[in-house]
Amino acid sequence: MPQIRIKDAALYLGVSDDTVRRWIDGGVLGSAKDESGRTVVDGLELAQLAKQNAVLPGDPSGVAGSARNRFVGLVTGIVMDRVMAQVELQCGPHRVVSLISSEALRELGLEPGSVAVAVIKATNVIVEAPAVAR
Repeated sequence: MPQIRIKDAALYLGVSDDTVRRWIDGGVLGSAKDESGRTVVDGLELAQLAKQNAVLPGDPSGVAGSARNRFVGLVTGIVMDRVMAQVELQCGPHRVVSLISSEALRELGLEPGSVAVAVIKATNVIVEAPAVAR
């Protein structure tokens, strides 16, 4: 599962670093140490917490584009067959679902707990994985 640093977890949930640390100390959120000795949280556990109550700020990915509706979120579910995949994101209080090819899903390396950006233009939803999620 993806491991997410405390500062990034705080950003994705729209809270302070101290709030995430209090959640860890209070047992609301588990933690571990990465190979550099920094505290990280499990992406899937964070996605579940986000699904329950997070409000996320604007797009921190730094990716420029013409679409004005870009929602950063955590992957909370994936249903995939040989050709297509349904990807569910929790973007703050919003659930966003997109159908993408299974090939695109594999190329993006998405899994529950991964960070992704839902780019919405007209009636299409495009899912991108920012560099921080890879």
